[in-house]
Amino acid sequence: MNNCQLNANTFFPAQHFRDESLASLLACCVEIYKDIVAKNKQMENQEEKIRDLFYDDYLSNDDYRDSHDILNRFDFTAESKEKTGCLDIRAKTINPYISTKAYFSIECKRLDGKSHLNAEYVKNGICRYVTDYYSTYFDTNAMFGFVVEQIDIDKNIEIINGLLPKNYKNQQGETVNAKATKPIQHSSFANSYPYSYLSTHTHVSGKEIVLYHLMFDFSNNII
Repeated sequence: MNNCQLNANTFFPAQHFRDESLASLLACCVEIYKDIVAKNKQMENQEEKIRDLFYDDYLSNDDYRDSHDILNRFDFTAESKEKTGCLDIRAKTINPYISTKAYFSIECKRLDGKSHLNAEYVKNGICRYVTDYYSTYFDTNAMFGFVVEQIDIDKNIEIINGLLPKNYKNQQGETVNAKATKPIQHSSFANSYPYSYLSTHTHVSGKEIVLYHLMFDFSNNII
């Protein structure tokens, strides 16, 4: 028995199966996080190292997948090449009736409560979805915040929200903006995990996209 259950009453109005499918996957990722913490797995203070722990030990691990049905609905890829740059985790739906381009994406960023990484979360995280650097086939994707220092996570979310209206120069030297229509707000899904959030943004095409945010505190696991 696994705990990848979803509180379906917490979605924004008019959201459909695609959102439920992604949220169920993210609920499973919360259980993965809890397992990492419970087993006191140690990791280097590098985004890729933390992401690889999720991917290698869980998302692509056959034994773990077999005991968590939701994971077998997806084909996962790490460091997936996108239009510009590489996406941290791609979760492609396994369904012969859905386009081969149909996948969810998860962008991972470290956070330590300091201004540099908070800005990176926005300009080279959120903005990559808004500018279509990362595909948004389902108009909904996710971000993981790997918290590597002991901080007040909710307070840091407030600080990040304060950065959303600002213009930034991204890694390509282009001016980008998060185009937030709703700031990052609590959304109690994934077994009421306290650090789960949602935000909405205006895509470069004019459509509205939804981002799920999960904050994972690894401050006691960093070596």
